[in-house]
Amino acid sequence: MIFSRKKISARRQLVRNTMAAERIGRLGTFINGPYPAAIGVLLLFMAGAVYLLGLDTKDKTVLTVLFSSFKPLAELAALTIIVVLTCLAAALYINHYQPRIIGRKSRCLNLAILLWLLLALTRIGSMYPEWEYLATGTVITAAMIMTIVYNQRFALGISLFYSILACFAVGRIATVELFLTMMSGATVCCFSLREIRTRMKLVQVSASAALIVFIIAAAMQTIQYIPILNERTTTDIFWKILKPAASAAAVTIAVGIVIQAFLPIIERVFKIATSMTLMEFSDANQPLLKKLAMEAPGTFSHCLLIGSMTENAAEAIGANGLLCRVGSYYHDIGKINKPGYFVENQMGSVSRHEQLSPAMSQLVIVGHVKDGIEIAREYGLPSVLRQFIESHHGTTLMEFFYNEARKRQDEKMSPVSEAEFRYPGPKPRTKESAIVMLADAAESACRSVTEPTPTKIESLVHSIAMKRLQDGQFDECDMTLKELSRIEAALAKSLAAHHHGRIAYPKSNGSEDSSPRPATVGSTQQIQ
Repeated sequence: MIFSRKKISARRQLVRNTMAAERIGRLGTFINGPYPAAIGVLLLFMAGAVYLLGLDTKDKTVLTVLFSSFKPLAELAALTIIVVLTCLAAALYINHYQPRIIGRKSRCLNLAILLWLLLALTRIGSMYPEWEYLATGTVITAAMIMTIVYNQRFALGISLFYSILACFAVGRIATVELFLTMMSGATVCCFSLREIRTRMKLVQVSASAALIVFIIAAAMQTIQYIPILNERTTTDIFWKILKPAASAAAVTIAVGIVIQAFLPIIERVFKIATSMTLMEFSDANQPLLKKLAMEAPGTFSHCLLIGSMTENAAEAIGANGLLCRVGSYYHDIGKINKPGYFVENQMGSVSRHEQLSPAMSQLVIVGHVKDGIEIAREYGLPSVLRQFIESHHGTTLMEFFYNEARKRQDEKMSPVSEAEFRYPGPKPRTKESAIVMLADAAESACRSVTEPTPTKIESLVHSIAMKRLQDGQFDECDMTLKELSRIEAALAKSLAAHHHGRIAYPKSNGSEDSSPRPATVGSTQQIQ
């Protein structure tokens, strides 16, 4: 029997080929993206968690637990289902609220290793009844570290998912008592640990969490032992209530002390900088800042002003003002190598760019970004500060040298390309780095205004912000137009306050006073 193939029109065949190509393209993008590695880490964590929860640790010691037999098959299967569902929910939560963890293999792996080690510690502690409340300490540890590294909401969510696994690591059936004790301590830590500016902050937070943990644990123990109150003496009941509660509180306080000791290691592993570290880098006695003040004093003064402006703008939208201020101090450190090529350091002398071609000047100006990154690595600046160096110009166009190149262009020469006179980037990826970009451009442009009145400054800041927005410089940061408007208002207010006017000194005895007078707004005595 001969089957005849159905004829397909050329248009339909083209649609089918296009759809097949799109599917192949999406598959290739998925394979080459970060998700396969993240899925691999998730599967390894699931296997490790099932291994820990499935171990039969009854009547065994720590030395033999790793080689002991597993629980019955039916119970092991049930635990596997619980672990898989919990881990999948946590993975979706991470992908929704912190997708950068998925995009960076090191962060994903570090998070999985941290949670698995805490789960293993909980499992070992469960072998001894008196150490049952060690699980509370591991949940507090997870909550504190996640709050330090990421944010409060994410830390609370991860603590919830980890608490479920920790409850099953303690016993065959998790108790409401233990879960409530864990989550009460974790919640207090997440909401009270916003930033670390003092060395006692972690101890204070852990002490607050310990108080809540003690109250919750004592209340749950009271509910548990009330039915047998007539069978035992009051002293026995009192001891049964206070001992577990005091153990949980003591473990919680100990966690704060331990995390304080290991805080530098946590910062290095997760590549972050706490507020306490940022405050250390904001000290004017830092070697790099002292070198900037000596080699490029004009740039140093500019950085200090930018720091004050950006901190106010960041606080206006709820961003990290301290990070903006410290990042502003270091964003132009690349000018240390060639300070004389930048106008703020020329001190009234002839510009060196008059002897250079626009293309050569462009290379010198762009070089301060690359030099800054190298200097930052040499002096050990954290990556959270290096982002301000590499992105404070984004991919903007150097309009002055671009226009100069077009003026000098001959008819025989090829047209000047904008791409040759743009900074290499990257564009700002955070609100803080975008604020520094706007403040840097606004402050530099404001110096060229003859009479910087508040109205002129507001118009100037708005035009610069709109130019950056239309140029796509904010495409990679999650800044809204409402936040951009607030940033403009804060920057304009700071600039207007800086360029305020002064009343001239009165003349003495009706003659010309030769003593210097303070500069008025727009006068030639102002520093350019």
